[in-house]
Amino acid sequence: MKYFSFLLILLAFSCQPKQDFQFNISVNPELEEDLKDGRLLILLHHHDKSEPRFAVSDEPGSAQVFGVDFENYQKGKNLEMDLNSFGYPIESWQDIPEGEYWIQAYIVKHETFNRADGHTVKLPVEQWEGRQWNRTPGNIFSLPKKVNWTGKQSLEIVIDQINPPVEEPEDTEFIKHIKIKSDLLSAFWGKDIFLGAHVLLPRDFDQHLNEYYPLMVFHGHFPTDFSGFRTSPPDENLEEEYNARFGIYGYNKIQQQEAYDFYQRWISPDFPKFLVIEIQHPNPFYDDSYAVNSDNLGPYGDAITYELIPHIEKTFRGIGEGWARFTYGGSTGGWEALAVQVKYPTEYNGCFAACPDPIDFRAYTTVNIYEDENAYFLEGPFKRTDRVGKRNYLGHVSAMLKDMNHKELALGGTKSRSGDQWDIWQAVFSPVDYDGYPKPIWDKYTGKINKEVAEHWKENYDLRYIMERDWSTIGKDLEGKIHIYCGDMDNYYLNNAVYLTEAFLESTEDPYYKGEVLYGDRAEHCWNGDPDFPNYITRLRYNTMYLDKIANRLQATAPTEFNLKDWTLKR
Repeated sequence: MKYFSFLLILLAFSCQPKQDFQFNISVNPELEEDLKDGRLLILLHHHDKSEPRFAVSDEPGSAQVFGVDFENYQKGKNLEMDLNSFGYPIESWQDIPEGEYWIQAYIVKHETFNRADGHTVKLPVEQWEGRQWNRTPGNIFSLPKKVNWTGKQSLEIVIDQINPPVEEPEDTEFIKHIKIKSDLLSAFWGKDIFLGAHVLLPRDFDQHLNEYYPLMVFHGHFPTDFSGFRTSPPDENLEEEYNARFGIYGYNKIQQQEAYDFYQRWISPDFPKFLVIEIQHPNPFYDDSYAVNSDNLGPYGDAITYELIPHIEKTFRGIGEGWARFTYGGSTGGWEALAVQVKYPTEYNGCFAACPDPIDFRAYTTVNIYEDENAYFLEGPFKRTDRVGKRNYLGHVSAMLKDMNHKELALGGTKSRSGDQWDIWQAVFSPVDYDGYPKPIWDKYTGKINKEVAEHWKENYDLRYIMERDWSTIGKDLEGKIHIYCGDMDNYYLNNAVYLTEAFLESTEDPYYKGEVLYGDRAEHCWNGDPDFPNYITRLRYNTMYLDKIANRLQATAPTEFNLKDWTLKR
């Protein structure tokens, strides 16, 4: 079969001798049809236990990746790309040690958006998989190839694989799936944009048509289906697996048991009835929009609050008023739970924010973006120290902030296109730059902070600052609604921003905030408020662990004409 080639000429840095090698990357003609713009990644791994595309991480065992953008690929013609480009963890090809590696080529396709703000941008394709570059349907790649790397040979690599389409989940008795076109987002992006949700219905939903239910909004990353709910007992033949994150065997069985226990509680006659939704709002930058309006992502906050949620409430007999809506979640979902409560103070009646992403940018993990000059280094007159990025509960550091950002620089380049954590924060919080892409909060390579961008972040997304600035107008609407939980050894130092936010909340007057901020002793990411069980259990219980507080809130705030016993309006 004939193949057309990408000729990748690898040039050395000008101050070093020229390298003596090249790649010849061939693409199967059957995969060229819609190949126009994108980013080509070359990945190397030191073992074959996982494909290189699945092994790029913040940890010391990460695979190696180099990346380069290309545009206007012409089918049947060679495309030369200079791979004197930036790499992670090793920056330069010249420094790759000789040895045996498994090598893989991968293409992240880009599509063109003609946005309503007048900018035309090229961004990764999102195919309802949750913006995972290494799994996106339609992205193409080669199978890993074992090579003896010398840095002086020519290597032939064939791209002949393609990621398959996503299989969407089917409705069940209790779980329904919603997908709607958002008029607000479609207008912004210049193409049809959809929002989705997995909806958990209460028992006997079809038998009591006069019942109307409060809505629990479980925020978080892109869920492929409703999580943590299982109508059958755990699989007796399930082979126990080791979970590296928690350091235990059999976590897959624990997950199934917890999901089944939740189902048993859900159908019991004394369990309160309510709707639970997990929202799907992927976008070209990430698996989640952060549920707020953004210059770069568009009006996701308004789309979720005023389009998606009312549609769900109308379809599934939600009460449809702010006093009957509650938000919760952890990490990304924790930030979202607090953000939507602050941004839409009367549309929700309480938030439970666990291990939230930075809610005070004086502690943007370990960076104060307002006072620090550089995000990557602590600088003195004679010494410069790397700023830490990730730790365990003992304080042992496994990644530096610079390396975590350099990983994204290699994967996605300079336009926030990696699909990873620091790039989505930048995409959500930043103004639009001259070229239509997010304006960097700091130089991705050097770490130098842009104070103008920091000021934009402060005025629009620093949740502690916004509450403090606007407390005289929104404080009354937030009274009794704010609950924040975080481990005091959060892996990403997210507890630092919680400390600062708590100090403000405790200082509030007229009104006092009347909420709750709690910390887990030596608890890592993502502690969510239960001191009696470890993270690996409580993270599976979000849908039940705040119910007592929610019930108390409903008793105190529901209108008198509503019957809280059976969720019926008094006639």
